[in-house]
Amino acid sequence: MMFPDGKLYINGKLRDAENGARYEDISPWTGEVIALAADASAADMEEAIAAARKAFDETDWPTNRTLRRELVVKLGDKLKASKDRLMALAQHEVGAAKGFVAGPQVGSPLSYIDDLLKIFDEIEWEKPMGDRPGWVGTSRRTLVKEAAGVVGVITPWNVPLYITVGKVIPALLAGCTVIVKPAPDTPLMSAIWGELAAEAGFPPGVLNVVTAADPVVTGEMLVTDKRVDLISFTGSTGVGKRIMEKGAPTLKRLFLELGGKSALIVLDDAPNFAQAVAMGMVTPHAGQGCATLTRLLVPRSRYDEAVGVLQAAYAGYGDKWGDPDAPGQMMGPLISARQRERVLGYIEAGKAEGARLIAGGKAAADKGAGFFVEPTCFVDVTNDMKIAREEIFGPVAVVIPFEDDEDAIRIANDSDYGLSGMVLSGDTERAMRIARRIRTGTIGVNFGASISVDLPFGGYKQSGIGKEWGMEGFDEYLETKAIALGV
Repeated sequence: MMFPDGKLYINGKLRDAENGARYEDISPWTGEVIALAADASAADMEEAIAAARKAFDETDWPTNRTLRRELVVKLGDKLKASKDRLMALAQHEVGAAKGFVAGPQVGSPLSYIDDLLKIFDEIEWEKPMGDRPGWVGTSRRTLVKEAAGVVGVITPWNVPLYITVGKVIPALLAGCTVIVKPAPDTPLMSAIWGELAAEAGFPPGVLNVVTAADPVVTGEMLVTDKRVDLISFTGSTGVGKRIMEKGAPTLKRLFLELGGKSALIVLDDAPNFAQAVAMGMVTPHAGQGCATLTRLLVPRSRYDEAVGVLQAAYAGYGDKWGDPDAPGQMMGPLISARQRERVLGYIEAGKAEGARLIAGGKAAADKGAGFFVEPTCFVDVTNDMKIAREEIFGPVAVVIPFEDDEDAIRIANDSDYGLSGMVLSGDTERAMRIARRIRTGTIGVNFGASISVDLPFGGYKQSGIGKEWGMEGFDEYLETKAIALGV
């Protein structure tokens, strides 16, 4: 399947890169080219930064809330009207299986646009703080919310529409001007934003989309340029650290949503123990999710039972993934050949460390020429192993036994990350006590959904800085000014 070539959107114009360069967009399912995308140069990014700066400094975009809302509504309507195209891109460019496309890839983020507009309508732009006497007299104080400025949005390849909605819609509504730089692997999922913004009549420079094959050159321009006030990044912890380093000379304001190694804790009294344990299979979107539960913690008293459940579950999963035409499937290929080799490297590391492989462990050549890795599960894992400590971002589950509740809490917290988690138990109070002690930004109890448009999402420790979604997500793109009037 071939898609139209992707264009840049800079200063209100859809165009090719200034030097005409393009690069190949590869389907994870087949390894074949499905489109060509504009390959931006440093000159293109320079124009985008200058345009965004000018639009923020010299137009009424930061102050005209009515205009912002009207145009974001138009953009949202156009995104919704493009649902079929977005779903095709999620499948063929992102590599999502059809069952995963309808929900997290496209359906959910499109439905969230209206929720974000409702949150925007609830923002208190001015808050009177009353009169207070001081050494120079009495002051009448007001807190004012203002746009943070020019925002560089750097998005990942795993759920690009979801992340872009979560960043761009609040940033625009807050009054910021935006430059989107997507991951090189999924350029068309961002290029469509430029097309639709042009159709919606956005003022020049307010929204810019810059795609490039090299993730470093244009990205570091955003991070180091003093005209860019804020970087909103979702991606790996390693890149997040580099952004902090490169942004330090300009004291760049940062939102960083980074990696995870989240724990699913199944207690010995879980009502349906087998079902709870089987939930630890890392298969949706081939494990390519930062909040995916990749460490399965099970009680040692029921450890052999849990291993048996997983062996049976994985054995029955062989024909339930990897078919691009099956509407109910949730697992497809990895995004690229490079990511496949990375995941296979972790699998070899797990074997070398002494973990026991009970399922998968190889590239799945029988699924086709794409970037497939079998659903994989290691047992007899200790929490000091590489496969238990590092984010693999592939279909690899690790199973770790614990002795009691205190041991489960210790293992869950013994991680550089703290993004997500889940506790399953027949005793709600017991599960809640454990959940409150896990050092993580979100956690579910007994299948509770802790990730939603109206809830703040973000991590502890090396899982990031700041929050996305909810009112807290808007706060990332706002400044608070205190004004005192002498009376």
